[in-house]
Amino acid sequence: MAADLKGKVVLITGASTGIGAAAARAFARCGSRVVIHYHASAEAAEGVAADVRRLGGEAALVRGDVTKAPEVARIVAEALAAFGRIDVLINNAGGLVRRTRIEEYTEAFLDDVLELNVKQVALFMREVIPVMRRQGGGNVINVTSVAARHGGGAGAIVYAGAKGFVSTATHGWAKEVVGDRIRVNAVSPGVITTPFHERYSTPAQLAAMQATIPMNRLGTADECAGTFVYLASDEMSGYVTGQIIEINGGQYMP
Repeated sequence: MAADLKGKVVLITGASTGIGAAAARAFARCGSRVVIHYHASAEAAEGVAADVRRLGGEAALVRGDVTKAPEVARIVAEALAAFGRIDVLINNAGGLVRRTRIEEYTEAFLDDVLELNVKQVALFMREVIPVMRRQGGGNVINVTSVAARHGGGAGAIVYAGAKGFVSTATHGWAKEVVGDRIRVNAVSPGVITTPFHERYSTPAQLAAMQATIPMNRLGTADECAGTFVYLASDEMSGYVTGQIIEINGGQYMP
């Protein structure tokens, strides 16, 4: 399955933990060459790299702050230096920053959320799309959120709006680059048990979210990983572009 991913170079931002790490391991099982980006979690990133190699893939580690344009350019340059090309870009890095009520918004907070969830995704597109054009094609997989569909939970509205940008831009980018044999899709996780919710959600909030999910449980990062493989494989999804794939246990059914 997904034999065409063997040897392909996959750059995953925010790959040291959670969904990004699970995706890295899934591509390793396909024999891909995985560029594992991380910012602060060096030890965790090293562990993911070891897993990738153990599972049959190749791994390169790249550290950087994705909210800084020069850092984005350097991350992409180091990925190219490591493996010579980028076949798949997974824009996974992002975060809530903190739960904040409307009356507590500051310009600094708004800038932080938008830089982490909007600006850097556009910057990676700017850096990687020309690479894929020169190569003759590629695949981009953005990571949005079920929050983009329902507006977000308590204190997460700006984050939800930022993920709404990712979803909308995915449609537009897909149309802009389709003539270059580049497909652009997005994965939209629901409530997944990752460090994201350990950091931002209380047990009571998680229980309330679970009550809205028909499967009556939270998802795991590994349950998201297969969708990345599917969207990255031209053999499996070559006629799929501009789509948002929901992984949420039935919480949202478009």
